[in-house]
Amino acid sequence: MTETTEKPAPAPAGERPDRLDALKRALIGRPRSGTEMEETLLSKTLALPVFASDPLSSVAYATESGMVVLVAASAAAANRILPISYAIAALLAIVVLSYRQTVQAYQTSGGAYVVAKDNLGTLPSLVGAAALLVDYILTVAVSVAAGILAITSLAPSVDQHKVALSLAAVGLLTLVNLRGVRESGIAFALPTYSFVIAMYAMVVGGIGKCVAGSCPHATVPHPIAVGTGAVTAFLLVRAFASGAVALTGVEAISNGVSAFKPPKGKNAAATLGILGLISITLFLGVSYLAVRMHARPSNTVSLVSEIARATFPAGSPGAFMYYAVQVLTFAILVLAANTSYQGFPRLAAVLAQDRFFPRQFVNLGDRLVYSNGIIVLAGLASLLIWIFNANVISLIHLYVVGVFTAFTLSQAGMVRYWRRRREPGWQRRAAINGIGGVTTGVVTLLVIQAKFTAGAWMVTIAIPVLIGIFFLVNRHYRKVARRLRAGVAAVAAAPPATNQVVLYVESFDAALREAVWYARQIAGDDFRAIHVPGRHSDTGIRPRFRQLTNIHPDLEIVHAENGRVDAVIDYLWALPRGESNFVTAIIPEEFRRPSLLAAIARRTEFSLKLRLLTEPGVVITDVPVISRQPGEWRPPKTAVCRVLVSGSHAASLRAVNYAKTLTLPDTKALFFAFDSDEAQRIETEWKRRPLPTPLEVEEAHFRDLGDPLLRYLRRITADPDAVAVVIMPELIFSGPQRLLHNQRALYIKRLLIFEPQVILTSVPYRLS
Repeated sequence: MTETTEKPAPAPAGERPDRLDALKRALIGRPRSGTEMEETLLSKTLALPVFASDPLSSVAYATESGMVVLVAASAAAANRILPISYAIAALLAIVVLSYRQTVQAYQTSGGAYVVAKDNLGTLPSLVGAAALLVDYILTVAVSVAAGILAITSLAPSVDQHKVALSLAAVGLLTLVNLRGVRESGIAFALPTYSFVIAMYAMVVGGIGKCVAGSCPHATVPHPIAVGTGAVTAFLLVRAFASGAVALTGVEAISNGVSAFKPPKGKNAAATLGILGLISITLFLGVSYLAVRMHARPSNTVSLVSEIARATFPAGSPGAFMYYAVQVLTFAILVLAANTSYQGFPRLAAVLAQDRFFPRQFVNLGDRLVYSNGIIVLAGLASLLIWIFNANVISLIHLYVVGVFTAFTLSQAGMVRYWRRRREPGWQRRAAINGIGGVTTGVVTLLVIQAKFTAGAWMVTIAIPVLIGIFFLVNRHYRKVARRLRAGVAAVAAAPPATNQVVLYVESFDAALREAVWYARQIAGDDFRAIHVPGRHSDTGIRPRFRQLTNIHPDLEIVHAENGRVDAVIDYLWALPRGESNFVTAIIPEEFRRPSLLAAIARRTEFSLKLRLLTEPGVVITDVPVISRQPGEWRPPKTAVCRVLVSGSHAASLRAVNYAKTLTLPDTKALFFAFDSDEAQRIETEWKRRPLPTPLEVEEAHFRDLGDPLLRYLRRITADPDAVAVVIMPELIFSGPQRLLHNQRALYIKRLLIFEPQVILTSVPYRLS
């Protein structure tokens, strides 16, 4: 087994350095090796700003959310926010205690999904996963919009640009998170801890003034309309449901326990305890000051802004703290979205591992983060911000349903967990989780009832739709896995493979000469050559081809009735082909320069390759050559064959069977492993099968197939007389099913089409 650890590979010959790649390196940094994973783990000091910014930020708007409901009904109801806040704080304490047990029992990513899957079954776990995914998307949208509201409170003139500012904030968060978990923790630590200090200064300063008998009266510019109705039980329930946003984000630590330094469970539980203490004290402090200072919801400024201005009045020595609170509130509200940037990608990766989500989400990016999940989260949150015009009030109605659903399922699963294990003290632990589950379950029903008509109905529809998608994705992957396993027997039982070679001749050039050489390497003189004349075809191509091959073989002229591509396919249909009867279509292509646009512009060859992928029994061999001066071409002396495999399934074994028909002496299967466990797995699988083709395993620590593959092939083509023949099994799907699979084959084709001395062969395996 060979290790591949250098990075990056040199650019392919004839190409300028990739400017996009250089820009990518500048923005997100150098790629990290998989062996550096330990270095990305978080201490408690860095984990708090990474995972706890969401629940900490809710201090800035949770009290106001509940008070908006109360004031809209009656001015006298505003004071009821304090007892409601006590109830919410008690609920937060229960949830924190419950999750402290959860993170010590389940020290992996996945949170409510993993707990529910292990203890309640598939459907409840998918309900929890769908609820959390929806909540994570809403968290980004709400947090960023609320952060921009803090800025527009300070500078009302920029209010008209709030959507653009919100989208810019999402973009910045995305970029920081793509740089890595540890990097985002370092970047967010200063503003998070500064916010906590500033808020404690405001709360302690405000309470101190009130206790001393000089409690200031808050100024409320443009207050919201005050109702004249009665204070009913339903009103209090609605206010409680709105204020319960204070609990959002608590579950994120349980979704990211694997990001902590060892002992993971203990460190995650300690971080949760610190988070709970800070959140409860600040939330109750803001609610107390809102009542004592007579702060009220405003159409133009936030409740925290009113309290901060009353605590730090203009002209006083502490006046600068008002601006500090506003700026840091903006920062923490925007950074609150970072909780989702940690939770969403990890949960999506766990779902992908269980085949309920597209497998692309399990891929680690260059910086050892789940970059696909980060980008999708940013896109969906940006769409919500745009649709709802960055309006916090409109977005907040969609909030909370998902997170409380996940709370309930997680705690119910933990009760089952303790009952099954019956360890010492299990009754006490089960009681804590049971109280948490019952409480959050009741709150979930109350939230749905209170906010259904205001927008929560969209979430209650989105969650079942997502669950349906999970099952459809899972059914597809199980079907593919079954067919690949079942196909192994068919490939093994097939008679010895045969191969007929057909050379497609478009023009007389260096690519044709190399294609003729390759055809003779794999078939001797026993191959066919065909030409389909077009409007601009070379009328003298046949005699020149005869001179090249000495009429062994001759060039057959095939006339097109319904298009040149159809004529080639009709010709191939006349040849016997099947599971072990291959027809190799060799397509030479000469390019003036290495340009993908030029490759697509060659309409006949490009269309022919696309169409042949769907033809049973046909293998497509591309022989690309960059233009050379006349007389410069000389035939290679050796062809080295490598079959790229991704496992010991039917598609790979069929490609290996095809490679045997070529009778090239130096033929091996080649696998690129992203870690040592994957390398051991493929070697074990390969030994279990009676395969005559030896397997070579290369480790690619950077999880990118491109650079290790280029380095490997260039070791072969360093010999000017050698050609590397790359055979690649290609799974063929139709319609939306293509979106559920990594486009590995397309990536390799793009990578190798202009690589000198490389011939690329696709062996399609149809699963449609």
